[in-house]
Amino acid sequence: MRILATLAATSAALATLISPAHADPGTSHTIPVRSLLNVLPIADETRTGYQREAFKHWVDADKDGCATRAEVLLEEAVNAPAQTGRCTLTGGTWYSPYDDTYVDGPRSIDIDHLVPLAEAWDSGAGTWTAAEREAYANDLDDQRALIAVTAKSNRSKSDQDPTTWQPPADTYRCQYFTDWVTIKSRWGLAIDPAEQQTLTNLADDCPNTPVTFEEAR
Repeated sequence: MRILATLAATSAALATLISPAHADPGTSHTIPVRSLLNVLPIADETRTGYQREAFKHWVDADKDGCATRAEVLLEEAVNAPAQTGRCTLTGGTWYSPYDDTYVDGPRSIDIDHLVPLAEAWDSGAGTWTAAEREAYANDLDDQRALIAVTAKSNRSKSDQDPTTWQPPADTYRCQYFTDWVTIKSRWGLAIDPAEQQTLTNLADDCPNTPVTFEEAR
């Protein structure tokens, strides 16, 4: 009984340590991904009232002439594009990890919200302020939040969670799982029961990687 009580106290302390309800924005955590998954809140999803326009994007937050889409393209380019005018990009090469594909030129590249906007709304963002949703849609502070991928893979994924869509490239699925759990934790988003089961199954097949992230809200 004493051992069980100790384990329960340890689990509660861990939940308190990393739960968004107990941390201020900017608080940094480093924790194994399975432990992070275990303390994500579980709740049924609701899409009532969702409109993509509720998440203002792409914005030029730092007023340097490059909106969020261009910032991600510049950051993730394998071969840098040429940049002219107010951040018009031409040429360049990108690697799309979803489908293990290299792409030349920015026109065939989409910038994907790893956790889609509609999924974020379903999981708690529907109660956020407009400013919080804008910050989520343009999150350049965590490189896992936005990712350059082929338009084909992004549109195949659409607004699905890992229960119904996972990257075609098997070698990327564990990274996708790890990043999904991290971004949901960063923004204090819930997972639904089916999503929890899928993520738990993925956790069994993936390394228990320590992840570091900062609370966004």
